[in-house]
Amino acid sequence: MTIRVLLITLFMLSGCTVKQEDKAMENKQIIHEFSLKDFYGDNKMLHLKVDSLFAGLTEEVRIAQMIITSAGENGKPAKSVEQLLQDKIIGGIVMLKGEKDSFTRLTSRFDSLARESGLLPLLFSADAEPSLFNLKIRNVPIVPKTIELASAQECKSVAKLITGELRTMGIRHNFAPVVDISPSNEAITNRTFGNDSARVVSLAGVFIAATQAEEVAATAKHFPGHGLVKGDTHKQLVYIDGAMEEVRNYIPLIEGGVISIMIGHIAVRNNGLYDTDGLPASCSRNIVNGLLKDSLDFKGIIITDAMNMGAVQKTENASLKAVEAGCDMILMEPDEKKLHSLILEKYRSDNQFHKQVDASVRKIIRLKICLNLI
Repeated sequence: MTIRVLLITLFMLSGCTVKQEDKAMENKQIIHEFSLKDFYGDNKMLHLKVDSLFAGLTEEVRIAQMIITSAGENGKPAKSVEQLLQDKIIGGIVMLKGEKDSFTRLTSRFDSLARESGLLPLLFSADAEPSLFNLKIRNVPIVPKTIELASAQECKSVAKLITGELRTMGIRHNFAPVVDISPSNEAITNRTFGNDSARVVSLAGVFIAATQAEEVAATAKHFPGHGLVKGDTHKQLVYIDGAMEEVRNYIPLIEGGVISIMIGHIAVRNNGLYDTDGLPASCSRNIVNGLLKDSLDFKGIIITDAMNMGAVQKTENASLKAVEAGCDMILMEPDEKKLHSLILEKYRSDNQFHKQVDASVRKIIRLKICLNLI
């Protein structure tokens, strides 16, 4: 009888050991680290983690992931950003002009407040193109302008330097490179790699690969093309008249795995397939969903250019239209709280819109996981 009890006890203990080992393995899987290389992959563990995090978010916090505000000397005051975080309105912040140490302190402070408020970790971004890097951020190494980069090796070195500096500041999303092909446009000038499409695509690909190898998401911009238009979208709506010649630049970059693409505030007219009917491309479902998502099969993050620019001022509820068009992130909407309310209202009343927003939020969560922010 005693032997029988002993055997049963040993069996039960061995069962507990197996369960403990299973639990340990499960915990190991949960804390598994991912990288940007996993973003486009078919990783079951990554899918499960995205699903788990998404399911745990309220509708309000889900929508907040799509809204990117600004901070720094040319951005919103720190107190305003803090209030947006407390109200659970935003999911990321673009840092606009300031000193390296100041940016480092701000990103740490804002991210701590986001976590305290029950938000997911913030995604910090910057316009750190080679041509803008030293204009936007002080006390960092001097780099050449984009147009001055003479070789793939120099481009790679500059991209790695910029990316390393961004990481020390907590910035993990770079709104670069520019892939517009002409240096003659007043908004682009020396921010382009040149006026030869093959050279632009080649060097842009190098810049993207070097950036993302260092675990910072790169951004090709300004889709569908700002180089061959007349005028500056910072001031007014500009038009592509007829064929969109610069779209072809994006095809090899998409195939190469660029994580995000920025949609410019550029209207398209006299184009049978992709006319925007007077709207900027950022607000046109024909461009965002029809061309970029469907025709070019882009599965990454689609972010608007800044929504406080002159080109979108005459478009009513432009930021909501950009979400309806298929954009995943809305950059620098002047009234973030109003936008959040508009998205939430439609999210609760329109099933198709609801599904589209959910898809955008899942992509953003996936990016944050792959950057190991979560």
